[in-house]
Amino acid sequence: MSNFVDFGGRPFHFIGIGGIGMSALAYVLAKRQLPVSGSDLRPNHITRKLESIGTHIFGTQEASNLGFFVSSESANRVLLNSQEILPTVTKSTLPQVICSTAINANNLEYKAALELGCPIFHRSDVLAALICDYRSIAVAGTHGKTTTSSMIGYMLLQAGLDPTILVGGEVNAWEGNARLGQSEYLVAEADESDGSLVKHAPEIGIITNIELDHPDHYDTLEEVIDIFQTFASSCKTVIGSIDCETVRDRLKPTITYSLNPETEADYTVSNIEYRHDGTTALVLEKGKALGVLKLRLLSRHNLSNALAAVAVGRVVGLEFGAIAKGIATFEGARRRFEFRGEVDGITFIDDYAHHPSEIRVTLAAARLQARPGQRVVAIFQPHRYSRTLTFLEEFAESFTYADLVVLTDIYSAGEPNLGQISGEQLAAEIAKQHPQVLYQPNLSLMSEFLLQTLRPGDLALFLGAGNLNQVIPEIITTLCEPATATS
Repeated sequence: MSNFVDFGGRPFHFIGIGGIGMSALAYVLAKRQLPVSGSDLRPNHITRKLESIGTHIFGTQEASNLGFFVSSESANRVLLNSQEILPTVTKSTLPQVICSTAINANNLEYKAALELGCPIFHRSDVLAALICDYRSIAVAGTHGKTTTSSMIGYMLLQAGLDPTILVGGEVNAWEGNARLGQSEYLVAEADESDGSLVKHAPEIGIITNIELDHPDHYDTLEEVIDIFQTFASSCKTVIGSIDCETVRDRLKPTITYSLNPETEADYTVSNIEYRHDGTTALVLEKGKALGVLKLRLLSRHNLSNALAAVAVGRVVGLEFGAIAKGIATFEGARRRFEFRGEVDGITFIDDYAHHPSEIRVTLAAARLQARPGQRVVAIFQPHRYSRTLTFLEEFAESFTYADLVVLTDIYSAGEPNLGQISGEQLAAEIAKQHPQVLYQPNLSLMSEFLLQTLRPGDLALFLGAGNLNQVIPEIITTLCEPATATS
């Protein structure tokens, strides 16, 4: 079995290719004219896009999928469980099989790849290999990775540096979660959730913050810090937010940024103005004014993300004017305070926030955008039993900026339900801290309830990393029906 990813022409086969991280890698490889196939049990717009650029997608996960790129002219066969399944000359023609942490040892396609002797890699191995192929900028951190990496990619694109980009969300500017550039630069989101962050050695590493967010993988914050320290030691330059005490005290970044000028960070801001339609601030580099930064994104956390982008831009040699021009027109990634529509005076916003800290800052942004008298309705689907149980107290205190909180049951994300926690229990805990909390046990009842409860003027903010946002178009369509019938 090979121990390195081969970009020389050997095929790639992705098990679960429709995932946000897997599909980004598959897209870049396919655009590099490498043979790519993949399987996914749930076709979606991402898999359809991959098909449009020549990727072959299987709707089932079977051993025979692994032979898609094997020559049909061969007379030899590979045997699996005494059955002929693949024509091949040698095992060297078998594809490199790529998996995510979501694929377990019982997956039939994975088991077949093992028995056939296919080189098998975690998706992080492919990303690590791509990072080594470029002058890479990798964005890590518990929160803000997608927005920060997308903003950096967009800024470099607008500045004419034509980067390759792989992020954990979809961005309208490149119509998806990845793009292949023609320059030496690559911008990637680097995930710490499963510990694979330690594999990456970019030229520039950004660390936005560090918290415990994945209790399914880590037992303590110290374990998370250790992963980030290993990542930081592999980066030539580390850019970090010292507004996060853990980053400041435990990582000691090469270049620092902060929203507080008193920290004497390398990049800070003053004259900050948070408005309902965006944010402006004067950016300081080592105490010297660079110029005014304007961004369409709301709230403190996005200004912090923008400071990280400024720092990156300066490291790669951009003038502040080019940096500011790019950031000023960045609209954000999908599912990051994404406007989904307005019907009957109700504004619908979709956001990926699923950790208490993320919920708090997202609701603060919503309150900032809300007009006087406008209700902020927080509609939340908890994500993972382990996270909900671990942060029960923090969740209970994170909805302060909402006028009304509506919860549904926990999205398992593949975790078994051990009966320790439920969405209803979380709702009861939040109700101890908040006067208006209601619970709906499933998405169908949630839709019915919201149709009855939402009223003109509401800002309806859908929060969570699961499938809650599926109800948004249903509700909007239903609300539009009376107007359509009478026109």
